[in-house]
Amino acid sequence: MLLALLLLAASPLAAQNWTIYGANLGSQRFSPLKQINTSNVSRLGVNWVFQPGVPGHYEATPLFEDGILYFTAPAGHAFAVDARTGRSLWHYHRPIPEKQALCCGPVNRGMALAGDRLFLVTIDAHILAIDKKTGHLIWDTVMADFKEGYSATVAPLLVKDKVVVGIAGAEMGTRGFIDAYSIDTGKRAWRFYTIPAPGEPGSETWTGEAWARGGGSSWVTGSYDP
Repeated sequence: MLLALLLLAASPLAAQNWTIYGANLGSQRFSPLKQINTSNVSRLGVNWVFQPGVPGHYEATPLFEDGILYFTAPAGHAFAVDARTGRSLWHYHRPIPEKQALCCGPVNRGMALAGDRLFLVTIDAHILAIDKKTGHLIWDTVMADFKEGYSATVAPLLVKDKVVVGIAGAEMGTRGFIDAYSIDTGKRAWRFYTIPAPGEPGSETWTGEAWARGGGSSWVTGSYDP
């Protein structure tokens, strides 16, 4: 699997800070860059190709800051690459379980960046903070037990001093949720279940014990309206 960066020939890489998956809190994914337009788009070409050496499906959107690209690969890998040359700056890998119930493989949709920290989830339902300069682990928090069918693939969303993430695993009969964790410590601040428990609003639509395994995964990065 290859990651290729397309640049205008003889044109400097624009300084733009992409810190979250959707580009902004509204997840509009809009780029204000003006260097590429209708008059020069035909000059786009391959500047370099980086080969991570990790097989599988790539679903991450790279983040760019200060001339560096940060992105995740399948199965617990993350990379920092020089955006001008394609040179690898660091490679982080957290081993994942050999046997885990998954519907769609050990994919990952990317990271979030705040200050000196990058945030990502792992397929066995951990959320991590790693140092953006070195790729070293800062903290590691368990979101849920993968042995119960939970997994995580979402790109985190940053809101104030919290990193907000969702969970996957509905195909395995889990109960979905959305979590918020402290950027500094990794301690969980709150959890919102996407399936109501008995007595909660909407619980009357669920019969028996179905709510406990009702699914409701949240593996697509959301948006935030202050």
